Amino acid sequence: MPELPEVETTRRGIAPYVEGQKVTAVRLYDRRLRWPVPEDLPQRLIGRVVDRVERRSKYLLFRLGRDTLLIHLGMTGSLRVHKVAPPKRVHDHVDLEFGNGVVLRYHDPRRFGAVLWSSGGTNHPLLAGLGPEPLSADFDPDHLFRATRSRSAAIKLALMDNRVVVGVGNIYANESLFRAGIRPTRAANRISSLRLRRLREAVRETLADAIARGGSTLRDYVDSDGAAGAAQFHYFVYGREGRPCRACGTVIRSVRLGGRATTFCPRCQR
Repeated sequence: MPELPEVETTRRGIAPYVEGQKVTAVRLYDRRLRWPVPEDLPQRLIGRVVDRVERRSKYLLFRLGRDTLLIHLGMTGSLRVHKVAPPKRVHDHVDLEFGNGVVLRYHDPRRFGAVLWSSGGTNHPLLAGLGPEPLSADFDPDHLFRATRSRSAAIKLALMDNRVVVGVGNIYANESLFRAGIRPTRAANRISSLRLRRLREAVRETLADAIARGGSTLRDYVDSDGAAGAAQFHYFVYGREGRPCRACGTVIRSVRLGGRATTFCPRCQR
């Protein structure tokens, strides 16, 4: 599933082509996504100008005055920029065409993504209750300390809770905890403020590095130009069970937390 670095990479690739551009056509090929694509989307979008493209957690937000088009990539979704649109393929769902001739195409084989509409400047329910962005000033050490004091669950599960901090999925939670030297199974409320300060920095470093490398391509993800990300070639622990730790040579171990594979170095992480 695309995580925050992949979504942010997509946003950065799309924004220069669509910001300030008028939507001239909307083609709905297949409305069947996690929630049906609104049938009246063409009427809502055609003639409107995209003021800016933002990201909140793993949602892309196309701001059009007081209204917003929300797109979530789900597990296998992608948004591709085409200067000349190719023939429609199976699993193409929506085309947005702009006054500069660019076509933005949403493709999603497994249909777990979403293309939704929010009117009148109000927050969509899917955005309500979200925690701070990990790369923002709101995600500070005091926030992380307060958010974990009542949590006896594993720190990895707390880190993946969007009410604590948004956008830290399975891959980057594993990698951040390695950088911080914290074992993922440790109870969140048993970790000192000093170690949580280091974890906060590790989350920010891990995500910034992944964005700089264009995100991770493990299966389906490509950026808005169709290029694969390269962050997966630099993982310390994720997907490396049974292989030697890059730092100390100890064999990487794996357990399951919350139904997800959780990898760590038993020597480097305490």
